[in-house]
Amino acid sequence: MSKFKEEDVYIFNPERECMSREDLKELQLRRLQKVVKYAYENVEFYKKLYDEAGVKPENIKTLEDIQKLPFITKDDLRKTYPFDLQAAPKEDWVEVHSTSGTTGIPTVAAYTQKDIEIWGECVARGLASVGVHKNDVVNVAYGFGLFTGGHGAQYGAQKIGALAVPMSSGNTQKQMNFLRDFPADFLCCTPSYALYLAESFEKEGIDPKTIPLRGGVYGAEMWTEEIRQKLENKFGISAQNIYGLTEVIGPGVSTECHIKDGMHIAEDHFYPEIIDPETLEALPEGEEGEIVFTSLTKTGMPVIRYRTKDLTSLNYDKCECGRTTVRMSRITGRSDDMLKVKGVIVFPKQIEEVIMKMDELSPAYQIIVSRPGTLDQIEVQVELDQANFTDSLINLATFKQTIAKKIKEAIGIGVKVTLAEPYSLPRSEGKAVRVIDQRDFS
Repeated sequence: MSKFKEEDVYIFNPERECMSREDLKELQLRRLQKVVKYAYENVEFYKKLYDEAGVKPENIKTLEDIQKLPFITKDDLRKTYPFDLQAAPKEDWVEVHSTSGTTGIPTVAAYTQKDIEIWGECVARGLASVGVHKNDVVNVAYGFGLFTGGHGAQYGAQKIGALAVPMSSGNTQKQMNFLRDFPADFLCCTPSYALYLAESFEKEGIDPKTIPLRGGVYGAEMWTEEIRQKLENKFGISAQNIYGLTEVIGPGVSTECHIKDGMHIAEDHFYPEIIDPETLEALPEGEEGEIVFTSLTKTGMPVIRYRTKDLTSLNYDKCECGRTTVRMSRITGRSDDMLKVKGVIVFPKQIEEVIMKMDELSPAYQIIVSRPGTLDQIEVQVELDQANFTDSLINLATFKQTIAKKIKEAIGIGVKVTLAEPYSLPRSEGKAVRVIDQRDFS
C-alpha cells in the first residue's frame, strides 16, 4: 500500500503555474525580447551569430519570430569554453556548474543570485507536486560538486522551507542508516540508485516499504514506466520524474505532477520548441522530435534556441492537476546517441522496457554493442533476481531464448542474451551506464 497521500500535493505558485495561455504567451514574448537583446548586447558570440544571420533583437515581434534565430548546440558551448557565453559581469556570478565532460570538453555555466532563486523556485514547484511541505525532510542523494542535481534539489527543498539532507551520492550504507534512523519523507536521486538502495535494504532483510518515505522526484537519466512501477512497489511511494540540464539551469526545467501524464515545463522561465532533428523544421503539437529550449530569465548564461538532443513531445491540453503549463513526455532517447545496429535504429529504452516487465530479472542490466567481424552484435547482460528465482527457471537456456525473443520482438533484430548471477552486474551511485558501444568507427 502506498504511503503517498494525494491530499498532500499542492501547486507552489498558482499565479504562474495556472495562468491562462494568453497571459503566458504575453509574458513569454516580453521575456524573449528582453533576453535576446540582453544576449546580443553582452555576449559577442550571440552578436556575431545574429549579425551573420541578418537578424536583430528588434526583429523579434512575436513568439513565432524566435524561428528567425539560429540554433545553438553543445559544440557552440564547447567552442566558447569556459566563459565566453556568460552575459553577466563576473562580479555577479555566485556559482559555477559544469557537465562531466565524458564525451568531450565540458560545458560550463555561471549562475547569478537571480538564477539560483529561479532555480530553487522551479524545483520547489516539482517538490510541491509530490507533496513536500515545510516540515518535511528531503534526502538529496544526487551528486553535488559541479553536477547540478544535488544543488538543485537542495535549493528547491529549502525554497519550500523543508529540511534538506545533502547526502550526495554514494556511501550506500550511510544512506540506508540515515533513511532508517533519521527518517526522510522524500528521496531525490537517480532512479537507478533508488532501486539500488531498495535492493540493498532487501539484502539486509529489511523491507523497503518499512522506510518512512512517501515519495520523491527522480531524474538525471532516462527511465521507464516499468522502473517507476518497481520503485513505487518496493518503497510504497509515489515516484515522479524531473528533467533538466546544466546548460539550461539544471533539474527543475520540468517535473511531473502526481497525475503522471507528462512533465510540466516552467514555461514562464523556459520556452520549448520541438523540431525534426534532421530537417530542423518545427513539428506540429504532439509529434515527437528534439526539444529545444530558450531560457527566458536566466542572466548568468542565457541559452537561446539550445538543441538538447533529447527526444520528446509536447502536450498543451490542460492537466487534471489544474496546471496550465505544457507537458513534455518522458524522454524516449537522444537524437545523437540512438544506436544504429545492422541498419536498424535501436533505443536502449526499448530493451529496458522488456527487462523491467520480467519479474525473474533484477533492474540491473547492460547493453554491449560490438563488431567482432564485419557485423554488429548486441549483447544484453541481464541479472537474475534473487527473490524471484524459482525452480521454473532451472532450464536457463530456455529462459535466455525467451528473453532474446521478447527483445527481438521489441527492436526488430536478434540479440545475444547473457545471464548473470544476482548482484553481479555493476551498480551505479550516480547516472547508470547502461550502454557500452565497443565498435570502432574511426
